[in-house]
Amino acid sequence: MVIDLNLFLTTALAVIVLLVGDYVKKRAEILRKFCIPIPVIGGLLFTILVSIGYSTGLFTFKFNFALSDVFMLAFYSSIGFTASYKLLKKGGPKVIKFLIVSIIVVILQNLLGVYLAKLLGLNPLVGLATASIPMTGGHGTSAAFAPVLEEAGLQNALTITLAAATFGLVAGSLTGGPIGKFLIEKYKLLTGKAAEKVEGIEDIEKGNEKLDEKRIYSAVYQLLVSMALGSIISMLLKKTGLTFPASVGAMIAAAIIRNIADYSTWLKIKENEIRIIGDISLILFLAFSMMSLKLWQLTDLAVPMIILLIAQTILMGLCAVFLTYKVMGKNYEAAMMAVGHCGFGLGAVPTAMANMQSIEEKYGPAPTAFFILPLVGSLFINFFNSAIIVAFINIYK
Repeated sequence: MVIDLNLFLTTALAVIVLLVGDYVKKRAEILRKFCIPIPVIGGLLFTILVSIGYSTGLFTFKFNFALSDVFMLAFYSSIGFTASYKLLKKGGPKVIKFLIVSIIVVILQNLLGVYLAKLLGLNPLVGLATASIPMTGGHGTSAAFAPVLEEAGLQNALTITLAAATFGLVAGSLTGGPIGKFLIEKYKLLTGKAAEKVEGIEDIEKGNEKLDEKRIYSAVYQLLVSMALGSIISMLLKKTGLTFPASVGAMIAAAIIRNIADYSTWLKIKENEIRIIGDISLILFLAFSMMSLKLWQLTDLAVPMIILLIAQTILMGLCAVFLTYKVMGKNYEAAMMAVGHCGFGLGAVPTAMANMQSIEEKYGPAPTAFFILPLVGSLFINFFNSAIIVAFINIYK
């Protein structure tokens, strides 16, 4: 039996998934202890249910995820609105530093994949198909590079890369929170408002202003305009022949609007309201993503592939603790970036942001990390990851 859900029913089900996740998290100490995001909790429970229906042949779901991109763009636009000149000036060197760290991780992921695949008697391309293509790249990069891998001689490349990306999404969701908790509590890191003062970025501190209708209207208008302008920017970027995620255009457009507002008297950005709308958009987008997972794809993986994927998870965890955290300053912001790096280094930037949001709820804000990570994870790393992947494919094809 196929349960066909239209746009509205799919969205309502996503809300139910979030409510279930919230209910379970409130009653499960271990989930709160390790800061597991609500969409991940509810989403995993739902995908287990879907897997049971699939394996027994009793039922399957057909969803309409048309709103998923809307929520994704709204979230990334909200991130773009944090890119003020002062923040960029303060975070500029850190952006470069984090980009270098991310490039090193990409290279390590591919080296691990290739040499472990050889050790297991597999085609080195199988190792690449479970390395930075699905891990740092995610599902989009997996789908884009699968034909290249197949042309290079790897059969079923699309199935392998997408299954690995699915594994990475789950692994990234489950590892970020515990690693953040470990770093913060082990090193007794400065958190909350004190951490913001250390970074010197008070200008984007979450306000305590009361919400009102006019401010919410303005925030929605600003987000919608940035999303529209972002779509135009994305179309222009596509003409370069390079592959860019749609989120990049939205972030750039929002950043432009934000910086115009910083130097004008007629335009004021409603930061607090935009942040709230962005947070809501993030959890809904991630709920959609978790609902679309097909966990049975992982059971079809051979034992050597499972070994490869577990090895990648361990590598990312070690890099987060011993590379990202230490290089980025060994403070609360650095710990938050290590949390986020687990998310996008194993699957997707929204997962990274959800992990960071979960840690933020418990320990306090980290504005620098919330700006730098999506900027690097959504934009800059795509160039370098693609170039490194192409180089490795040409070496080992």
